[in-house]
Amino acid sequence: MKLPSRLSVALAAAASGALSLAAAAQSALPLKHAPRPTTAAITAGDLMTRLYIFADDSMQGRQIGTIGHFKSTAYIANELKKMGMKPGGENGGYFQNYPYVRRTLDSSSTIAAGGKTFHAGRDFVASSASPKAPTVLRGLSIVFGGAQNDTINPITVDQVRGKVLVVNAPSGGFGRGGRGGRGRGPVSPLLMQVRAATDSAAAIVVVEGDSLNSFVVNNAMNKKTARPFSPASDAAPAPLTITVTRAVAEALLGVAPDAATKGQAGKALTASLHFHDQTLPARNVIGIVTGSDPKLRGEYVALGAHNDHIGMRSPIDPDSVRIYNRIVKPQGADSRAQPTPEQLAEFNAKIADWRKTHPTRLDSISNGADDDGSGSVTLLELAESFQKAAVKPKRSMIFVWHTGEEAGLLGSRYFTDHPTVPRDSIVAQLNMDMVGRGKSDDIVAVSPEGKQTLGGDNYLQLVGSRRISTELGDIIEQVNKTEKMPFAFDYQYDANGHPQRIYCRSDHANYARYNIPITFFTTGLHIDYHQVTDEPQYIDYDHMARVGQLVHDVAVHLANLDHRPAIDHPVTDPKAPCVQ
Repeated sequence: MKLPSRLSVALAAAASGALSLAAAAQSALPLKHAPRPTTAAITAGDLMTRLYIFADDSMQGRQIGTIGHFKSTAYIANELKKMGMKPGGENGGYFQNYPYVRRTLDSSSTIAAGGKTFHAGRDFVASSASPKAPTVLRGLSIVFGGAQNDTINPITVDQVRGKVLVVNAPSGGFGRGGRGGRGRGPVSPLLMQVRAATDSAAAIVVVEGDSLNSFVVNNAMNKKTARPFSPASDAAPAPLTITVTRAVAEALLGVAPDAATKGQAGKALTASLHFHDQTLPARNVIGIVTGSDPKLRGEYVALGAHNDHIGMRSPIDPDSVRIYNRIVKPQGADSRAQPTPEQLAEFNAKIADWRKTHPTRLDSISNGADDDGSGSVTLLELAESFQKAAVKPKRSMIFVWHTGEEAGLLGSRYFTDHPTVPRDSIVAQLNMDMVGRGKSDDIVAVSPEGKQTLGGDNYLQLVGSRRISTELGDIIEQVNKTEKMPFAFDYQYDANGHPQRIYCRSDHANYARYNIPITFFTTGLHIDYHQVTDEPQYIDYDHMARVGQLVHDVAVHLANLDHRPAIDHPVTDPKAPCVQ
């Protein structure tokens, strides 16, 4: 598609530094963009060139284990090779390969309780991240545990051990593409007791509602979307999880789940589960810039992003998605509220008006331009900047494009469990995930009081910057003050107990569990999060370039520091569940 002439002029001027891309962004950015040569500087034009390649339809949504995943990781590796970066993967290359398993539940699976038999896909689904998970359960005792992760008079290990624990799913829960990683946060003794009891159960039964959510069913039974796990991971084995309807729960407990009391015994459970495992390859991409100081070059500042996204889905009209989400789902897939009659009326009116001049068009590819194409190409810009710098920082830099983040932080877990440099040589990790938005009409918070506009020209969210090392958080604040246009940091998503658990939902969490100080940089959730509408034309490239420059400058400061950032909130168990 040829660029409109006015936009072409603006983009050319922006690429030469004569004009901000903000001027060009006043008009809609194009669906396609001709690539231009990149430079050592971190620029909006470079980022635009890279992202239109990386989040193109040809990458097919970059889902782990797919052709798109291999094409996108090959692109990153080829860029590193062109700039002459030292490979940091295995066998002298840029890749770190690891196997992963996509496990699906067969529809012939059944569970029985209270004289009734229930069927997979309609009444329940089951999942497991352990190759040794039991598939046949015979007459196991049942105990009711109240709401999931409830710390009020928590159930004990002795009450649960070897039994089936039935819990009600928490209301208003949030999900983010399966980010179930383990990181760190302050852990209350009561929550530790709840988690210990859960881990001791033979199986966990989660009561969802009168019917099963289609997303939950797809994650268990669809061979294209079922949540995978890595059999090579060092993660502690997790109990079998069975998600059921309220009718199944009532058969298990003998009473409605709302009427059950914590610790109450239920009926015996019998289950016959049939899983299909498909082993597929996956790979991280890793490059290294060697430090200039002979005494410090054996230590590393790690910079990361995730290269994968969620792939393809059934065709849907992107125009209606954006109109609907702006009214009902301001944080895209993370918004769980049901539309009100007034909201539905507003949507119907607006889509009808839109259709007068715009016919329906269909799209099936989740391009992931912001999630996390923005972080991946910003990391490439940082890699090029450091690689081409005349003077290298004192410490070395290791750049890791993790894969499998959307599948449960698989790549970052594998890298931190099996690092290609000594793990204790990594002094800090800076993670970028979704750094391409931030406009004041784009980023909102969802609270009991309703929507709150957050974004702006200087908007940036930080998570985890002081959770392992207070000093790291202080350094970032200090460096930010020296930027040409300092950011106003939003720390609200780093609060202990925040229901969206952002701290536990991206790759930094796997570094933190090993006492590596981390910071997560993000411009936040928006209407296109995990939608087919997350495309390059909606990115704020000026803003993204400034985020990249800040991360670059923080990394330089850390690499030249005469000591490692002090750890004042150490982790004691790297296999413990993440708690925010």
